[in-house]
Amino acid sequence: MAKAMEKKSKITMTDVAREAGVSQTAVSLILNNSQSIKLSEETRQRVIAVAHRLGYKKISAPHKTEGQEEIAVLMNVMPSYDPFVDALSQARDAAWRHDVLLTIYDYGDDSELALRIIRKLEQRPCAGIILASPITCAIDFSVFENCISLPLVLLNVYDHAYPLLPTFLPDDYANAIQVTRHLIAQGARRIAHITGDEWMDASHQRLAGYKMALEKEGIPFEEELVVKTHWQIDETQRATRQVMQLPSPPDAIFCSSDWMTLGCYQALAELDIKLPQQILVASYDDQRIADQLIPKLTSVQLPYTELGRMAVEYICHGEDNSARVTMAGKLNVRGSTQKQ
Repeated sequence: MAKAMEKKSKITMTDVAREAGVSQTAVSLILNNSQSIKLSEETRQRVIAVAHRLGYKKISAPHKTEGQEEIAVLMNVMPSYDPFVDALSQARDAAWRHDVLLTIYDYGDDSELALRIIRKLEQRPCAGIILASPITCAIDFSVFENCISLPLVLLNVYDHAYPLLPTFLPDDYANAIQVTRHLIAQGARRIAHITGDEWMDASHQRLAGYKMALEKEGIPFEEELVVKTHWQIDETQRATRQVMQLPSPPDAIFCSSDWMTLGCYQALAELDIKLPQQILVASYDDQRIADQLIPKLTSVQLPYTELGRMAVEYICHGEDNSARVTMAGKLNVRGSTQKQ
């Protein structure tokens, strides 16, 4: 059994459970130091020994009863944007695996308040600070320069003037290429793109990715198929009507967020255009609503779970090299782009 496992590139909890003769649930509880269920010490030690022998990587150290350091997340606004909540959940779990507490502070985009919070953090055990936002955006880091003695990373925010700051971002350009290529692969040739606010880099990156995917497939870019909005449902509704009333309407629409797509669905219903039989629709963010619309919405899932974990791991491992991670997400294909 053990020899067979050596051939696997990645050892899972299922592998540990099989070797140790316990359930996968028991392995999860033991390796995460859970005290929610009573297990014998012999069972705990056997599972941990098997995990070490197989080379399982994610074994949490026993937690201290007190005196943990914290990693502070300073948010410029609290997230109502549900995909980013995954980043906080993964950051919390990664911190706890290192026996560190994750705390979240809402500084309301007020740099003076943020600096006051940082001053307090510097007076107590704090492993580091994560400056973050639920929406990918630029920040002015100059207000924090020379004011922070603690390790610091940026999550879902960036400042191009500080390229050596550890920064963890989703790759809007690559994600937009994924979405557009998928629509082309489904047979679409006139693909409309409904974008968000022009001042946001994310909007420009998604537009650039859309253009590149068209170019690679030899499909000419048409300005009339791109409509700018401010991420609002009613504006997306109007934009959808606008492109569908063109002399040669699109055969697919790429919306820049799932929230906007609600307006697109509404406009298509009002125009009695059946989806996906008469037009394909794909989107961005993979919010919870994507799986609840009819038909279910094809959307690219942002890699916030991985980015949140990586930001914490960077601090916990005491990294001193600069890191700039841009990570593509996963396209979840659903009914809105699958013709019957």
